[in-house]
Amino acid sequence: MTTRIALLAAASAAALSLSVPAVRAADLPTFAAAALPETALPAWSPWMLRIRALGVRPDPGARLSAAGTPLTRAGLAITDAAIPELDITYFFTRNLAAELILGVTRHGIQGTGALAGTRIGTTWILPPTLTLQYHFDGFGAFKPYVGAGVNYSIFFGEQERGGFTGFRLTNSFAPALQVGFDYMLDEHWGLNVDVKKLLLDTKVKLNAGAIRGGVDIDPWIVGGGVTYRF
Repeated sequence: MTTRIALLAAASAAALSLSVPAVRAADLPTFAAAALPETALPAWSPWMLRIRALGVRPDPGARLSAAGTPLTRAGLAITDAAIPELDITYFFTRNLAAELILGVTRHGIQGTGALAGTRIGTTWILPPTLTLQYHFDGFGAFKPYVGAGVNYSIFFGEQERGGFTGFRLTNSFAPALQVGFDYMLDEHWGLNVDVKKLLLDTKVKLNAGAIRGGVDIDPWIVGGGVTYRF
């Protein structure tokens, strides 16, 4: 009787030892499969670049005086410009972003009203503009946004025309408003349309300050181009 009990105990122990590795082997794929989705999640990048063609269309007005006497019927006209432009966008969240645009424009300035037909000069403008944007969700590939911010316009390379001398424009800050959208073609590439309005005022001097005044440039900046999201 004792011999039979000993044999049964030995057989049970052998069967238990064989089943433990099988149970452990069966459990391993379950843990590995559970870990795979976490490692396969794509990384989210906050950076976006756009390359656009811009049309810059000033909406000018002027308040001029000569030797302290207002030139009530004199005004200025400023030519349009078209340029390539680069902008860099950083997303703080999936909806909130900041955009910086970089480009340089060249404009001709002519007289209007009492100065009609008078060529006054040309200038280059470097107008870096920083806006804070809100990007809307829920429209699929269509990604609209609105923004507001500040512009700082740097005037340089002024050249006099029409017999004037000492032509200078003053660097100036301006508020900026923005609306636009991206249409994403895939995860990275898209198309962009963007419109900005700058409320830009500056000061002008001619003939070493004998003629001076304030100039409202107030340009519309309309752009279209290619978006790349990292």
